[in-house]
Amino acid sequence: MKKYLLIISSALLLYACGAGKQLAAIEKSPVVTSIDLVNVVEDRVQVIVDPGAFASSTVIFRIPKTVPGTYSSDNYGQYLQDFEALDYKGNPLQFVKLDENSWSISNGTQLDKVSYWVNDTYDMENEVVNAVFSPAGTNIEKDSNFMLNLHGFVGYFDGFKEVSYAINIKKPVDLIATTTLSDQIDRKPDPLWDAFLANRYFEVIDNPIMYAKPNTESFEINGITVTLSLFSPNNVYKASDLKNRMLKMMEAQKKFLGDVDSTKEYNILLYLSDVNKPDAHGFGALEHHTSTVVVLPEAMDIGRLEQAMVDVVSHEFFHIVTPLSVHSKEIQYFDFNDPKMSQHLWMYEGTTEYFANLFQVQQGLISEEDFYERMLGKITNSKFYDDSMSFTEMSKNILEQPYEPNYANVYEKGALINMCLDIILREKSSGEKSMLWLMKELSKKYGTDVPFEDEVLFGEIVQMTYPEVDTFFKEHVIGDTPIDYDVYFSKVGLATKDVEESTGYFFDGQVPYMDVDVQNDSVVFIRENIELNSFFDDLKLQGGDIFKVINGQEINLESLRPIIGESFSWTPETVVSMTVERVGELVLVEGKVGQPVKKVKKIVPLENVDQKIIDLRKAWLKD
Repeated sequence: MKKYLLIISSALLLYACGAGKQLAAIEKSPVVTSIDLVNVVEDRVQVIVDPGAFASSTVIFRIPKTVPGTYSSDNYGQYLQDFEALDYKGNPLQFVKLDENSWSISNGTQLDKVSYWVNDTYDMENEVVNAVFSPAGTNIEKDSNFMLNLHGFVGYFDGFKEVSYAINIKKPVDLIATTTLSDQIDRKPDPLWDAFLANRYFEVIDNPIMYAKPNTESFEINGITVTLSLFSPNNVYKASDLKNRMLKMMEAQKKFLGDVDSTKEYNILLYLSDVNKPDAHGFGALEHHTSTVVVLPEAMDIGRLEQAMVDVVSHEFFHIVTPLSVHSKEIQYFDFNDPKMSQHLWMYEGTTEYFANLFQVQQGLISEEDFYERMLGKITNSKFYDDSMSFTEMSKNILEQPYEPNYANVYEKGALINMCLDIILREKSSGEKSMLWLMKELSKKYGTDVPFEDEVLFGEIVQMTYPEVDTFFKEHVIGDTPIDYDVYFSKVGLATKDVEESTGYFFDGQVPYMDVDVQNDSVVFIRENIELNSFFDDLKLQGGDIFKVINGQEINLESLRPIIGESFSWTPETVVSMTVERVGELVLVEGKVGQPVKKVKKIVPLENVDQKIIDLRKAWLKD
C-alpha cells in the first residue's frame, strides 16, 4: 500500500511541474531504446534511450564498466560520443560526466530521453589500451555486419535496472537478426524495423544480436533448438560447413548432461575476423544464458576451425549449468559499474572447462590418451601462474592487482580443481557420485532466479558430500597449498612418468629446434630455453650454438634446408660433422646421429593395480 501511494504522489508532483508525459507506475513503464543501423556515420550509430518519468531532480545514466563473464574493466563508456540529455520540448538539459561510464543529468523531472553515438570496438582494438575482449565487443560495418553486444550500446538509469526494455532497431532490409531476445508481440512486422523486449536490463546485456546477410543453420538436440549464425567477411565459410560437427558435438553434450534442461533455445553467433585489416583479434567466446558470441580468424582451415568451435562452444554451452544456473547473489544482482565479484570462479569457469574436456572422452569424441594429454597440458600451463595463490582470494579480487594477471588460470588450475574433486567423489562413493552429480544437485536447489549466498556454498557442498571434500577446499581452493596431482591420479590407477617419444633430427613435428636471426638469415642457431632431443644432446650441442659448417657445407638459412631434407633419410649409423660458434669460439663436434628421441611427461596407467581402481577409472571416464 505504501508503495502504491508513493507512486501516485510522484505522479501528481510531476504533472504539477509540467512534465510532458503522463506517468504510469514506473515499474510498468518500459525504457524504449532505438538503435539506428541504417544511417551509419563514420562507423558510428545513434542510440536513443527514452525512459519513463522520474521523480528525482538528478538522474544518473550509465554504460557498463564490466559485464558478467568478462572479469575485466572494459569501460564501454569510452566508445560513446556526443552525449545529449533532452527535455520534452527537445531542449538540452545540463549534465555532468561523472566518470568514463556515468552521466549526472540535472532537472531529471524534465528528462525525456538521452541520445548518443556509439563507436564499435573491433576497429579500435589496436588503438586503445586494454582493448575489449572481442566476443564482448561490438562491430559496426555498414550494410554488412553489426555485432550488437548490447551492453556496448544500451545504458541504464540508476534505479531502473529492473524495468522492462523495448528495443527498436532500424536495420538494412537485407540483413537478418540472430538473437534469443523476445519479439514485441504488439508490434506489426516491418522489414525496416525489428522490435524486441527484455524484462529487465540484465536481459538486455544477456542477449546479443548479430545482423548479417542470411547464413544460418538450425538443428534440434533433445528439445533444444540450436541456431548457428555465421559471418564470414570474405565468404570463405558457410554455416552449413560447420553444422554437422556442431550437431554431433552438442548431441554428445546433451547426452552427457542428461536431464539438465535450462533452455529451449540456444544461438551461436560466429564472427570470423579478417586478419588482413583492422578487425577483431581477441579470439574466443563469451557465454550468455541462451547464446554465445564466438570470434575466430577466417584464415583458419576447416579442420582447425571445426576443432576450435568444438573446444570453444562446448565450454560456453556448459555455462548453462554454471554460472547461468548455479550462481551467487553477486552474479544474480550484478553491479555493472561497481561489481562485487564472487569467490567461486573455481566453479563458474573451472567446472565448465573441465566438463568441456570430460564430456569428449566420456562420449567417445576423444581417446583416454587425448584426455590425459589435455589434463597434463593444464598442469603445465598452471605453473605459469602463482600456484600458491588462494583461488577464492583471486576470484573475489580478480579485477585488481596482483590477482588480475592470474585470471587465465581459472581455465587451467580451475579445471584441475574440478578433476580432483571429481576423483574424490568417485572414490568415496564407489564410482556413483561425480562433479556432474554435484552440479545437478545444486541445480535442484538453486537456478536461474534463485542464487546462493557466496560464503555458504562450500559448507553446503560439504554437507552433500564428504569430509575429504572439505579438506580439499580448505587446503587447495580456499587455502594456498599447491595440489600434488599424482595423489589423485593414483586413486584411479594413473601416474605421471617421463617417457621417450621419437622426433625428427631438426624438427619435433612442425616445431623446429633452430631459429634464424631476424636481422641476418646467415645466422642460424639452436633455440634456447627448450628441451632438446637426443640428437643435439648426444653431440653435446647447446641452445644458442650458431651453425657454421655441417658436413663441409657452410651454413645459412638456404644451405641448411637441403641438409634438413637429407636428414629424413639418415639412419642411426649416419655420421655427422658440425662446427658451431659458442660464445665467440668455434667448436667441432662429430658422431653418429642415432635415433632422435625426446623426453616427455605422460599420464600413463599403472600396472598391477586392484580391479576396484580400474573400475573407478572406468566410472570416471566412461559413465
